Amino acid sequence: MDARFDGRTVLVTGLGVSGRAAAQVLRDRGAHVVTFDERSAEADVADAAVLVADGLAGADLVVTSPGLAPSHPVLAAARERDVPVWSEVELAWQVRVPRDGGDGEAAPWLAVTGTNGKTTTVGMLESILRTAGRRTLAVGNVGTPVVLAAVDPALEVLAVELSSFQLHHTHSMAAQAAAVLNVAPDHLDWHGSLEAYAADKGRIFERAQVACVYDATDPLTEHLVREADVQDGCVAVGFTLGSPSVGQVGLVEDVLVDRGFARLRHTHAAELGTLADLAQLAGPSGAVPPHVVRNALAAAALALAHGVDAVHVRDGLRAFAPGAHRIVTVGHVDGVAYVDDSKATNAHAASASLAAFEPDSVVWIAGGLAKGAEFDDLVRAREDRLRGVVLIGLDRAPLREALARHAPHVPVIEVDAGETEPVMTRAVTSARRLAAGAPAGVPTTVLLAPACASMDQFASYAARGDAFAAAVRALGGADDAGRERPQDGRP
Repeated sequence: MDARFDGRTVLVTGLGVSGRAAAQVLRDRGAHVVTFDERSAEADVADAAVLVADGLAGADLVVTSPGLAPSHPVLAAARERDVPVWSEVELAWQVRVPRDGGDGEAAPWLAVTGTNGKTTTVGMLESILRTAGRRTLAVGNVGTPVVLAAVDPALEVLAVELSSFQLHHTHSMAAQAAAVLNVAPDHLDWHGSLEAYAADKGRIFERAQVACVYDATDPLTEHLVREADVQDGCVAVGFTLGSPSVGQVGLVEDVLVDRGFARLRHTHAAELGTLADLAQLAGPSGAVPPHVVRNALAAAALALAHGVDAVHVRDGLRAFAPGAHRIVTVGHVDGVAYVDDSKATNAHAASASLAAFEPDSVVWIAGGLAKGAEFDDLVRAREDRLRGVVLIGLDRAPLREALARHAPHVPVIEVDAGETEPVMTRAVTSARRLAAGAPAGVPTTVLLAPACASMDQFASYAARGDAFAAAVRALGGADDAGRERPQDGRP
């Protein structure tokens, strides 16, 4: 039992993976748990109005799902009643247990956030830590819920991916080291403004113990570091694709180097690895894309802050394998490559995806839930890559209008919902027609990089990517090995 929770009533909102984990951990500590989920028949309460009228079931604490925006009536009622609201991440921090080994300390957290790149960076970090012999796990917004990892004494260190939603209601976490990879407009419907979104990202730096890692070329991420209230001795470490200054990690020709933690950093850069160690993440051109190198440098900095040796950074990056739905070639039809980057769920990610291809070579499948985003900057920057566009999803208008303004020469086909044939089948068929107009000998790619969330028509970005791959297979386009072939680790 835990005296802080024993006999207390805790309202858990949302019965997804993290909500279920939170409820179990709370019950194990003697709490009386009441669950709320408007879409689950297993929840104790499914009607928000009833829950609010009932005084939040007498809750002493609310542990909320990332799916509920701060404006949700249940969370608004909690604030009005001065009932504390925690994220699952905050609960995890509060219930940490000492790690095995007898030092009495809980496993430190190495935490990562950013609009894009979180999953890849955390995966790289996990690979580096494992190579160094640490008992670790990638947790949080990916994989195992962080609340379950926090109560596992066998883990020595956690690689924690955190979304802005999770950080919003996190109040006391003190990561050993934390990174903000980038901040671009996303989830503005949830946060209300870019400023509020960035501020929630910046919460990851609060109370950091050893290092705050940021993009040295991005004034916004640097500003978040400067504004953070960190522990004495915590340092700021920037990552850059150029030659690093003291206090940075960076790139010298094709060598990843450290001048942030190395003993002789004031006069020398310590080698961490080379671009060849990231060869498994090369893009369609055969080069490692810049955003992948940035992810690797951020992961390296976090590992170094934990005390990992440079040789383990190199070996961990070599061992890392990219995840699914991140620029994966799923087939070829009539000489056209079909590439799944369904994980590109916002404009920033889609721009990075399109940048990996040659000019005038891409038939782009895009659209879904825009989440309040605009696409003018994306289309303006990448219109030279576009041979044609197929629009799907609920929020086609913002993309259609951006294309009309900045790429009026590019043919656009819109695929409406509600017809008998699955939407992705029709999208792939339409893309095939646009690709067929390419001059002989010109390499062409049909790229699914939607720049939008998937939940309007698919259960997840993974389901959307799977539907794309299935539609390509139906054209007779299974790749040479009959399976997906990863080409790039961009998240």
